[in-house]
Formats: sequence, structure tokens, C-alpha cells
Amino acid sequence: MRRYEDSYKQKGLRRQLVDSIRQKGITDENVLTAINNIPRHYFLDTAFEGIAYEDRAFPIGEGQTISQPYTVAYQSQLLELKPFEKVLEIGTGSAYQACVLAELKVNVFTIERQKRLFDLIKQFPFKSKYPTIRFFYGDGYEGLPTYAPFDKVLVTAAAPQIPEKLLQQLKIGGKMVIPVGGQEVQRMLRITKISDTEYDQEMFDNFSFVPMLAGKKS
Repeated sequence: MRRYEDSYKQKGLRRQLVDSIRQKGITDENVLTAINNIPRHYFLDTAFEGIAYEDRAFPIGEGQTISQPYTVAYQSQLLELKPFEKVLEIGTGSAYQACVLAELKVNVFTIERQKRLFDLIKQFPFKSKYPTIRFFYGDGYEGLPTYAPFDKVLVTAAAPQIPEKLLQQLKIGGKMVIPVGGQEVQRMLRITKISDTEYDQEMFDNFSFVPMLAGKKS
């Protein structure tokens, strides 16, 4: 049985990580505090514990990664979250981003298409700290119509275009943050739903995400 410990050294490395992403342009202090509060090494294989607080992505299996902390902070900041909002996350992965969102006091509905990753998260003891996260095994392109509408939608994989069904599940006035583009580089977009037929689109920096795939993988 793995023991989860958060040492003074790891806490110090986490503070250094927060300082580094602040220097890269993250200004939302609530987001920075959330990153500082969450032991990222818990979400990684023990082989990576010594480098868990480097600002880069790491593999988590099934061809997926735990995102770079700067990317997690960047997307979280763009969402402009308010306490108690309903947030749909596409791509649970390690659940690190979902826990950052929950640390920001929102209600998280997160979907994972990889059954093995979904099953691993069910056994992950740290998630019990965040009862406001609900985990679903499903197709991210379909969203969660039963629980819609959502105040915010966050997509943590690269989509070739903006998924229409996810737009439909967004509240009027709600925002979606999503990386859109080809396999190598994507542009981060923020879409605000003005009405059932009108949307405002803002373009931000380029990133590189794993692709958003349709369907479920057992």
C-alpha cells in the first residue's frame, strides 16, 4: 500500500513552483494558492516523486499525461471561476486539474474516456478530500446533458474544432476554455455564450495537448 506523505521539502518545492508560474504571468492568487495547496507528487508514480515539482508534463499511462502546472494554472485562470459554480471538465486524467478546480470551491463534473484511468482514480484516496468532484466514465464529446447546463466548461485535450454538444450544455453567460487545432500545436480559446445562437471567442497562447478522442475506451 502506497503511503502519501507531504514533507517540508516537497512543500518548499511546491512554493518554488508557484513562484515560477507567477513569474510566467499567472496573476490569479486564488489559482496560485490552489496549486500550492495540492501535493502534485500524489498524482504521479513514485518514480517521478523527485521531479514532481518541475513545471512540465509527465506520463500517467494510456498515452495520457498530467498537464504542466503552468498549463493547469493558465486554463484555471481563464475560466474566471466563482465559488459554487458548476464546472464540466473533459479529460480527468490523473484528476490533478479536477482537484485544483475543487480547491477553488466549485462543483466539478469530470469525464474520463479511458476505463483504466477512471478505475485508478476511483481507488485514489486523496480525492476523498474533495466531495464536490463527481467522476464519470464516458465520451467527452457527448458531455453530461443530464447535469447541464454548466457555468463553465474546461477541455484538457486538443480538439480539432469546438464540440457543438459542449456549447449546448453551457449556460448563457457561461465560458468554455479549450485548446483547438492540429496535433502539434493548438491555440487556447475562451468562448463566452451570449445567447443560444451567439458566442464571443477570444484567442490566447499556443499549447500542445494530447488529442481529444471520441468514444470510450474499455
